[in-house]
Formats: sequence, structure tokens, C-alpha cells
Amino acid sequence: MPPTPILAAARAPLAAFAAMGVLWGGYAAVLPDLKAQLGVSEAGLGLLLLMTPVAAICAMLAAPTLGAALGRLALPLACLAMAAGFALPGQAHTPFGFALAMLAAGAATGLTDVLMNARVSAIEAARSQPLMNLCHAAYSFGYAGGALATGAMRNATWPPAVILLCLALAAASLALPSIERDGTIHGLARPKGDSPGTGLLPLIGGAVVLIAFLTENAAESWSALHIEKTLGGSPAQGAMGPATLALTMGFARLAGQRLLRHIHPARLLTLGATLSACGVLTAAFATSPGMAYAGFITMGLGSSVIAPTAFSLVGQGAHPDLRARAVARATLYGYCGYFVGPPTLGFLAGAFGLRAAFVFTAVLLLSVWVLAPLLTRRA
Repeated sequence: MPPTPILAAARAPLAAFAAMGVLWGGYAAVLPDLKAQLGVSEAGLGLLLLMTPVAAICAMLAAPTLGAALGRLALPLACLAMAAGFALPGQAHTPFGFALAMLAAGAATGLTDVLMNARVSAIEAARSQPLMNLCHAAYSFGYAGGALATGAMRNATWPPAVILLCLALAAASLALPSIERDGTIHGLARPKGDSPGTGLLPLIGGAVVLIAFLTENAAESWSALHIEKTLGGSPAQGAMGPATLALTMGFARLAGQRLLRHIHPARLLTLGATLSACGVLTAAFATSPGMAYAGFITMGLGSSVIAPTAFSLVGQGAHPDLRARAVARATLYGYCGYFVGPPTLGFLAGAFGLRAAFVFTAVLLLSVWVLAPLLTRRA
């Protein structure tokens, strides 16, 4: 099918995914400056980053109710709130202020995440066409763009407050294409009376997504510090770490749209996890920024297809009346890894060093070999 109708059909979630990518990509690249501005250690920064998952998980729990109440404006309003939240961390010069700022950013991100994944699943079902990899590719390209733009602004010695404000404005402009004439996400409200349950499908799918996102976002958030502090790279070289990973994942996810037509989902999940683990280990034991980039590229190729494939399988296997809630629940479980990853690596880095923290994520990826067959059988 020509790409234009596909892009038009998925316009709203594509814009939301891209906006989130711009914000998180820029945030990851400016993290070394935020750390210096706050005057905290890696372990201290990891503790502060815990505010993000706490707020995100609370928002994800409330997302189905809020999404049902806001109707067709739920996704664009969530995008605007997310952009506003990410303008705040650069204004913080104390650990307490930074923690409050990350509470706001995390809550808005959690809300947006649930709504945009549920919207993609609904469009997939209506068109009988996989779109998760395409939409997650938009996140990756937005992430790379945000990271590269931030690297340029850091080299120009712009302060974190100005950098994050520019990124917030860019993300807010992407909220406009997320407005749809009929963008209501059906199936978010709690079902009444007797209705089929979702069973263990969201839990198993969410576990796969958790591992993928823990690995992906931990590497995205700490790759700049790894290249700059461990390997002695410049700020521009540090920004290239998350940008390289994101660009690779973006192109690989576009390829994943076609791979699903030829490769069984379980095999795609296990191959992706194995390749990603090899990439993480390469980055962990890198002796130069160039070797670290090679590891992040390999990791991106493998990780790129894990989460979108798992989300699609949850949507396919759930009852139509409960599809949005099933995807929302899998998103909640999965994005615990997305947000817990950076602080977890922060604690491990503080105790054992960043190399050991990356090895830990490689070990986690191997558990996908057990979860993938369980997920595909239930879906």
C-alpha cells in the first residue's frame, strides 16, 4: 500500500510519538549539563530520576479514565501537557526543584504513552494493518533529532533552561497534527456487567516491553555520560550516543513493518533480544567512542522491533471491547521498565561503574527467549 494513506491514517499517534521522542532525546543529551547544574553524583542523579517513574505510573493508572473523559481531545491535550512538563527541569537548580519538575514531566509522559499506544492499536484493528513499528519509528527519529539539536546547542554553550524550552516549543507544535475529527479512543472506560477479561496477555506482553524499554531508555539516558565520562568524549560525541541509537532504531522499525510479513513474531522477538544483548555488551566494554557507537547501532537494530511487536500482539489477542484497556495495561507494565531503567542504571553505575550497569541490561534481554513463545501463543 502506498505510504501516504498509511501516514494519513496514523497521523495523530505519529505526531505524539515524534513529540515524545524530541523531548526525551534532548533530555538525554542534556543530562550531563543537568547533573553539573545540580551538583550531584551518578547515584544521586539516579535517585532524583525515580520521581519520573513514580509520576508516570500514577498517570498511567488514571489514563483510561482521563482518556475516556476527554474524548477526541485526550491525545493532543496530553501532548501539550508533556511539552510543558519538559520545559521545567532546566529551570531547576536544586535537587528538590528538579525532582518536582520530573514529577510533572513523568506524569504527562505516562498519560501520553498510554493514549498514543491505545490509539495506534485501534487504528491497526480498523485497518487490519500493523502500524506499531511505524509509530515507534517516529519516536526514534524524533529522539535522534532532539539529541542532535541538543548537542549543537550544548556546543554553543546554551544553558539547559534554554535548550529544554526550545525542545518544549518544538514538541508543542507537534500537538496540532494529533488533533483528529474522530480521535476518540474507544474501549478505555471500565466495562459494565459481565465481559471477557484480558487474562495474562497484557502482563506477558508488558513484561517483554518492560525489558525492551528498560534496556533502550537506560542506554539512551546514560550513553552520553558513558561516552563523555568513561571514554573521555566531547559533549558533541556524547550527544551522538543516544542519537546513533535512536536513528538506528528508527530505520530498523521501518524495516520491521515488512519483516512481520515474513518472520514469525516469536522468532523476531528472540532474534531482536539476542542482537540487542550483543550490542549492549559491545558498548559496555568499548575502549573508544567509535566502538561505543558500534555497540549502540547493534543494540538499536535488535531492540527496535521488540516493544512494537509485543504491543501489536497484545492488541491482536485482546477482545475488541477491551483492546484499548489491554494495551493500556501492557503499556503500564512495560513503561515501568522505560522509567525505572535510568535510575536503576544510576544506582548500579554508582556502585559498580557504567560498564557493569550495561552488562546487567544485556543479561535481562535473554529472558525474552522465555517470554516470547508465551506471548505469541496467547495472542
